[in-house]
Formats: sequence, C-alpha cells, structure tokens
Amino acid sequence: MTPSLVPHGLHHVTAVTANARENLRFYTGVLGLRLVKKTVNQDDVTAYHLFYADAEGSPGSDLTFFEWPVPPEQRGNHSISRTSLRVPEGSLDWWQARLEGQGLRVAPVTRAGRLHLDFQDPEGQRLSLVEGGPAGVPWAGSPVPAEHQILGLGPVELTLPNLFPTGRVLEKAYGLHAADTYADPEGEARSIHVYRMGEGGPHAELHLRLDPALPPARPGAGGVHHLALRVPDDQYHAWEAHLRGLGLRTSGEVDRHWFRSIYYREPQGVLIELATDGPGFAVDEDPAHLGETLILAPFLEPRRAQIEAGLTPLE
Repeated sequence: MTPSLVPHGLHHVTAVTANARENLRFYTGVLGLRLVKKTVNQDDVTAYHLFYADAEGSPGSDLTFFEWPVPPEQRGNHSISRTSLRVPEGSLDWWQARLEGQGLRVAPVTRAGRLHLDFQDPEGQRLSLVEGGPAGVPWAGSPVPAEHQILGLGPVELTLPNLFPTGRVLEKAYGLHAADTYADPEGEARSIHVYRMGEGGPHAELHLRLDPALPPARPGAGGVHHLALRVPDDQYHAWEAHLRGLGLRTSGEVDRHWFRSIYYREPQGVLIELATDGPGFAVDEDPAHLGETLILAPFLEPRRAQIEAGLTPLE
C-alpha cells in the first residue's frame, strides 16, 4: 500500500427509497439537509438520484438516494446497516426533542465511546446522529437552526458474518487500520470493529458489526446501496493502478460528471466506491440554486425529453 494513498474520509452514502417525494420531504423538511442535485441514476435513467448535503454539497456531506419501486429491505448480513450523520457539539438534546416531536422513536446508545441517537426514516432507513468532526456549511434555507444543522457523514456500519475478508481488503487495498473494538449496544452482534482512515474521527470511520447467525440481507427500500470514500482529485489514476495491481476486479475509471469514481465489491458483498472531491455540484448549476431543476450528466442530455417523461414530479 502506497503510504500517500489513504482516503481522507467518507464521501457519500447512497441508499434506496421507493417514494422520492416523501423522501424529499423528510430529508429536507425534518433533517434540514439541502437538495443539492436532482438527477437520475446514470445506469438506470428511470430512477431519480437525489443528493442531500450541506449548503455547498461539500464532499463528505452527501447522503443520496435512488428511487426504485421495490419492497422494503429484508435486513441481514453482507450489508451496510446504519449511516451516521454528524451534528455540532452540544446538539444531541436539541435533535432528540426535534425527532421525537416528529413522532420518531429515538434511542440514545454509545458506540466507540461516543453518544449516538439512533432512529429510522419513514421507510426504515437506519440512521444515527453523533457529535463532532469537521464543520459543514450551513444552509440558510434549512428549517434547522444553523447551530444545529447536520455537518456531514459520520461512521458507517457494515453487518458481516466474518471480519477477516473485509478487514484485509480495508487494510491492504484502502489503507484503513483497525483501531478499536466495542460491544454491540443492541446486544445482538458478536462484536463491532472500528476501521479508521488516517487519523480517524467520526467522519473517517467504518464500523464492522459481526453477526454470523444472520441470513443475507435482501436489498430494498430503506436499505443502503453503497458507500464511497474520499480521495484527492490528483490521486484518482494512481488509485485505479493500485487496485488493479492488487488483482482486484474494479469497475475501472467512471466519470460521474460531479466526481470521478472507482467501484469494487469487497469479498463479503459490500460495494465500495472511491470518489474524488471535485469538480463538485456547482460545475453545472448556480450555487444559489442547486437542486432546483433536473440536471443530467452531459452524455444523457440528448435524451432529456425521454427521461423527463418517465419521471414523476417531486412537487
């Protein structure tokens, strides 16, 4: 592993919704995130792809959703089982009152020495709030006061039957390091292992939850499709060469227009993406009006009429 090739945090998490309109209402109206890009899945243009983030769509703040009319996820192994969102220090009490005021069940738990507030969105997407990490850019249009707004992504939890195959890939291919082990606060898994990127922190951790008794998960609404790790723009080609040199079967280099990606499905089935910080969401929209219109990657623009005809309006 080349020492300089280490991801510097989480880039985004992409999940699945069966109802984009209600998804938009919850993530902007309840959680106060900004819709920074309204587009379609580039591999399935019948599906919306919605990006929620801080005011500028900063790398590391994106929680994104594909809209597919599918049944709810059947939870289980070989899956991404919880996504944490970071909030400013001292904000958890405020958030607990807000979420409970929306009729949500909130469970305070401790993970890796940090207090978390666990809850679910209306489709059963498992989420958690945790304090700390790098600052985000407050969005003036948020219903959440600036001092409590979500800063970005926190630790992402994977549920797996075994530690070794995934832990080895994280260490040897991606440069993460095993940093901690803690008991499952829900009392179900055997243990949870913390893997950190660089110096770590809540924005730069994956938590591997081991529960070999679980059956495999069945993907669906309320589940997570993949996670992405941040890499500097100027290391993109080096990462592809590095992974290829290890003999890993990756997607190769994929230009997503707002960032560039490399995908690899690790041995226990979790899809991991590497994504560059740039060029960012303002490359094709006025920063003051992100997410207000349907934006298509340039190669899809000739098909705009067909694509728009297949989508249900969100408003």
